[in-house]
Amino acid sequence: MKKRLQKSRYISGFDGVRTLAVVGVILYHLFPYNMKGGFLGVPIFFVVSGYLITDLLLQEYEQNGTIDIRAFYARRMKRLYPALLTMVLTTAAFITIFARASLGKLRDVIINNVFYVYNWFQVANHESYFDKFGNQSPFTHLWSLSIEGQFYLFWPIIVILLLKFVHSRQTNFDIVLISAFVSAIWMIILFSPNQDPSRIYYGTDTRIFSILLGAALAFLWPSTKLKKNLQSGPRLFLDGLGLGSLLLIVWMFFTMDGENDLLYLGGMFFFSLLAMLLVATIAHPGADIDRLMSNRVFSWIGKRSYGIYLYQYPIMIFYEQKSSNLADHPILNAVIEIALILVISDLSYRFLERPLQHFDYSRTFKVLKEVCVKDSPYGWKRIWAVAATLIVAVAAWGAIDEPRASVSNGDSTTLQNVIDHNSQEAKQKNKVVSSQKKAQAKSNSAASSQKQEQSQKKTQAKAESVDKNGKYVLTDAERKQAQQLPVTAVGDSVLADASQTMQGLFPQMYVDAKVGRQVREAIPILQDLIRKGKLSDTVLLSLGTNGPFTDNDMEQIMHLLGPKRQVYWINVQVPTKRWQDQVNQALVSAKKKYSNLHVIDWHSYSQNHPEWFYSDRVHPNVDGLPYFVNFVTHEMLK
Repeated sequence: MKKRLQKSRYISGFDGVRTLAVVGVILYHLFPYNMKGGFLGVPIFFVVSGYLITDLLLQEYEQNGTIDIRAFYARRMKRLYPALLTMVLTTAAFITIFARASLGKLRDVIINNVFYVYNWFQVANHESYFDKFGNQSPFTHLWSLSIEGQFYLFWPIIVILLLKFVHSRQTNFDIVLISAFVSAIWMIILFSPNQDPSRIYYGTDTRIFSILLGAALAFLWPSTKLKKNLQSGPRLFLDGLGLGSLLLIVWMFFTMDGENDLLYLGGMFFFSLLAMLLVATIAHPGADIDRLMSNRVFSWIGKRSYGIYLYQYPIMIFYEQKSSNLADHPILNAVIEIALILVISDLSYRFLERPLQHFDYSRTFKVLKEVCVKDSPYGWKRIWAVAATLIVAVAAWGAIDEPRASVSNGDSTTLQNVIDHNSQEAKQKNKVVSSQKKAQAKSNSAASSQKQEQSQKKTQAKAESVDKNGKYVLTDAERKQAQQLPVTAVGDSVLADASQTMQGLFPQMYVDAKVGRQVREAIPILQDLIRKGKLSDTVLLSLGTNGPFTDNDMEQIMHLLGPKRQVYWINVQVPTKRWQDQVNQALVSAKKKYSNLHVIDWHSYSQNHPEWFYSDRVHPNVDGLPYFVNFVTHEMLK
């Protein structure tokens, strides 16, 4: 078979780069607080893609005097669409049958992924890439494929225009490099400290610089025109440059946090430059980095890296949703998940991606007709056609059924409604607490006071209803003490769930609770409360549900609160997340360091009572809430 591009060469080291990238991404999703910067595998994919696509387009233009854009689109679609559509539709079908709580917006998800604009859908819907606890979407990771799809759509046209009107490769390099700088600067401009960076993380405008850096490199570093034989000096220089870039990339995998301000103030651009340097040294046949990044394992993983990236997230999401002991056996579960990802990706590569990449789609209807006839030459392979038809039908059913299903998710929706209701009640109560602290404040209307009193009595009675089997029954003295104690409470959805009942027992409690809140997000909140004079001498923290924290996070929080305030921190019960023990152990260590820090061991107290929780096994339900509130109250007052 005649080569399409006569001078093109296969660079095996790029399989090693893809392996590095996809391993980083998977380990980040499995251990987001150990492999902190593993998400940076995506910029590596971007740089490699930008370089290879541009290099091939330049080869085609040089060989043929033009670029066949339609053929380019056809090749990209045949390579990418089969696996993408299979993953999206199969996942949609799985959700429809086994995970209906995730049906919301399923139709929009499918459509936006088909047209490669899903990243902008995520931006428009304010989806967070960094919320590791909420009802996570198995499609979250597809934002990067949308950016690449948008690049593939416009880039061949831009390359033709550059080659037609700008004949100097150096000038073309400069233009593309400046465009990358503009994108990076735009990221810096849009970045807001102490806010979720997902907008700039998902945006094509703020992430395209990684692809453009690879594309710029192709203009000055064409793979077919690099010398195979180099003198020892240049060769050692390239090897040192490549090895240094590789080591820095691995180091940043372990140290660069996705919510670190530095990342969005030039850090990600710097990382992309490192990836560009690594790509440059691998592409050069006179250097040794290509051989360093080439072996059978890297080749196997690299060739399947697209499928591995595609399937990894839904496999993890669905596996972890069904796992009941994730926190008890994090390594074992991770090994099982990785094995599932590799097996499914290999099957996809062998029986889907490679065959359909070379399939003659002009024969589609003919093949379908042959499959349906009685004496079909495809025999048992018709099973695949039946399976595909069923998957498409079930996915379509889920997309159509979505509006009704999304409002009837049972336990999940009940919990969400409770949290939303209690959060609103807490905000109203906060206003009352704030006004009570001001001497000139007027009393509430009689009707409002009566309603508030009735609510307090109702929730208080519920909280005191554990006297039959509960250890901690509040005495009259404890109730009176709680009513007189000013408390400032900051937390995540667990506190939001309990806020109304807590404020029934602590009328002077100020609550700031938010779903998905990370520990570090409490720092600016505490600073603001101190500035406004709303921070009491007794502070209750309910944080860690959504992920662990660093020693620096703890140090900043305790420094803000100071040694005179009494700080009560409720540890976490999140058996479905790997970081449960990490958070609780960190709190035990911090307690030894700070004499005014008291850890409320809710985890141990609730360990053998699954009936106290909603189906997520994290948030206390109606029956469990009195146990939670009474236990926390007793621990604060004892």
